Amino acid sequence: MILWIQLGLAGVLLGSDLVRILPELAFPSDAPALTEPLRPGDQTRRYRPAELAPREAPPGSRPMPASEDMPSRLLFESTRWEGRPTLTVAGQIEAGDAERFAEYLDAERTPPELVYLNSPGGSVVDALAIGRALRDLGAETRMTEADICLSACPYMLAGGAVRAVEDGAMVGVHQHYFGENTALPAFLAVEDIQRGQGAVMAYLDEMGIDPRLMQPALVTPPDEIYLLTQDELAQYGLVTASGATGDGA
Repeated sequence: MILWIQLGLAGVLLGSDLVRILPELAFPSDAPALTEPLRPGDQTRRYRPAELAPREAPPGSRPMPASEDMPSRLLFESTRWEGRPTLTVAGQIEAGDAERFAEYLDAERTPPELVYLNSPGGSVVDALAIGRALRDLGAETRMTEADICLSACPYMLAGGAVRAVEDGAMVGVHQHYFGENTALPAFLAVEDIQRGQGAVMAYLDEMGIDPRLMQPALVTPPDEIYLLTQDELAQYGLVTASGATGDGA
């Protein structure tokens, strides 16, 4: 009997997931590819970061070279840059990465002052927790022209006490699932999403980011991404300084 109940629940979960993703499978995005140049008002692109080839930053503009493959979960690499303790955070944001980041900080003798980001996104909950940890450190968040920060990653960017994004970097937002339980009735799933959106808006306000950033996010489906222009990054407060270069040391 228990086995049949477990099989039934598995069927409900699988069926709910299929219902959620079938529209995307049946009607895939016809938006331009991520590599297509942006124009104001034409900023929605297909959210397929795996199709992006690694982009090489100019020598002397970042502490670590870009890896050939984007890590499947966040990778933390320490170095010194501009004479300051520096951390490169790269890869997909997976559930539990915030806890791994806390463990990394506990093990470091000198906390990072500069944090370079390169991530296609992932777990919103973990991105918010990492962003708060960065703000508690008073660290600066930066992106070079070769970096991407999509989906949940901009919440880590927002955690920097000072935030700089070079021209050419990709910063993008869209709708999130918030990891809701797909077996829940529809009205409870909607409630789950609303709680998640409320948590994100509270976080943006806490970080001094204009909550209007949620407007392009909420109208962009999960299989697409809205890439922000430099003017929008400044308008929403996601950047506080221009440029992110240094000679290294």
